[in-house]
Amino acid sequence: MARRKRKSTKRKAGIADRLRAWRRRVLRNLLRAVVVAASVLVLWVLSYSVINPPTTPYMLREKARVDTLRHDWAAWEDIAPQMPRAAVAAEDANFCLHWGFDMGAIRAALADGRRRGASTITQQVVKNAFLWHGRSWPRKALEALITPLVELTWSKRRILEVYLNIAEFDEGVFGVEAAAQHYFGVSADKLSATQAARLAAILPAPQARSAAQPSGGVRKRAAAILDGAATIRRDGRSGCFED
Repeated sequence: MARRKRKSTKRKAGIADRLRAWRRRVLRNLLRAVVVAASVLVLWVLSYSVINPPTTPYMLREKARVDTLRHDWAAWEDIAPQMPRAAVAAEDANFCLHWGFDMGAIRAALADGRRRGASTITQQVVKNAFLWHGRSWPRKALEALITPLVELTWSKRRILEVYLNIAEFDEGVFGVEAAAQHYFGVSADKLSATQAARLAAILPAPQARSAAQPSGGVRKRAAAILDGAATIRRDGRSGCFED
């Protein structure tokens, strides 16, 4: 009887040992997977500091939906200086002053019951270049992790360059070069201050707006952007990307 009990105890101990060993293997494999995924993501982010993104997850989704896309990369020197200034004035006036998150805008959005947007240009680049569109918490968490890495490893000028080249300006029209040709029949380096302001005015929801045939609301917003662009140039808030 005692012998049978000892055998049963040994068997149970053996099962418990095997279960613990299996759990350790699972945890090690999970940890390895997390480290590999994090390493790939870091390398991906670092690569885009010098390599132009050939496409984005959102572009791929839109290409499957509309079949064809217009997207021509424009290097920084091939973009009229009015355009980045207008984009910053429209979307993120404190772009040169923050490290990826505009805490003042976030506090204002919370105080306003989340009716106001608080995403910076850097956050929009992270969302468009590396993630998917939507309001899920996993996407927001990844955005919060990647944004400081982009700010740490990219120059402000590079962030703006990528932003202007992957932003959607109409259905199937991505990047400022394609947008300038689509709306005004000129290349990105020939954009006037008014044209740049109108392109900035249709962001971030261009499908329902037109830069070439602007509604009264777009005209009003473009005029405000023109004033804002002049202001940030005058007070130095465009200094991190201006020559």
